[in-house]
Amino acid sequence: MDRPLPLPPSHKGRGDIKNCLAFAAVLLLLCAPIARADPVTFTGPLTQGGLVEGHVAPGSKVSVDGAPVRVSPEGVFLAGFGREAVKAIVEVASPDGSRETKVLAVAPRKFDIQRVDGLPERMVTPPPEVLERIKAEGAMVREVRRRDDARTDFLAGFLWPVTGPISGVYGSQRILNGQPRAPHYGVDIAVPTGTPIMAPADGMVTMIADLYLTGWTVILDHGHGLSSVFMHLSEVAAKDGQRMGRGAPIGKAGATGRATGPHLHWGLNLFETRLDPQLLAPPMPKPE
Repeated sequence: MDRPLPLPPSHKGRGDIKNCLAFAAVLLLLCAPIARADPVTFTGPLTQGGLVEGHVAPGSKVSVDGAPVRVSPEGVFLAGFGREAVKAIVEVASPDGSRETKVLAVAPRKFDIQRVDGLPERMVTPPPEVLERIKAEGAMVREVRRRDDARTDFLAGFLWPVTGPISGVYGSQRILNGQPRAPHYGVDIAVPTGTPIMAPADGMVTMIADLYLTGWTVILDHGHGLSSVFMHLSEVAAKDGQRMGRGAPIGKAGATGRATGPHLHWGLNLFETRLDPQLLAPPMPKPE
């Protein structure tokens, strides 16, 4: 509701000028624009493979690169940047009717080339009869990653699901048995078979499957389309549909699927955008 303006001075006399100046000052104060806080802020790494947490006024509507994204009742949303990303356009429509567009510059990274030899040839170039299985499994995983729950489990933060030597990093170009293949999307941690794997953050188990390329695989959904994937497990302790807290047992490390030795592959996705888990986790603890 508009505030009523004070009446101008109506009497005559020596105080006329002073009263008129005071009236003008009040009028300017009432008509001055009211400063308001920036309608959108971000926390997190603005870099390739990074995930940022956006904050807007509750009730705002947000889109990232033209696609609407979920906003929590508290005004939290997520934006992620793939390996080749150079920018992201975030549009915010606030409850007061104002609109804001942010163009986020995504910092580039230099990615290594990693050569992996000694793999069975059927794992590098699968035979024709296996390709249909791989295609069907890929479609199943993509469907699971479309899930968009209102849960904000990711807000509690992330820890390492297991600690050990890092043997593979996000974004590296893979040369398998001398043949160029897709980049590596995740982080590999070399640990012995049977090493317990824990949930790095709160979440819900949305898939457990034995897949051709990744072996025993578990997907843990953290809400808003953000999910972790754990590959090459030797055993699975989680149950499909289980809600689990950070530190709960996922399973045990192994070398199932396409692997040259026991390790955990930990991947992170925002829907189909593949992210770098190392950018969310704290520094790897040093071995005791």
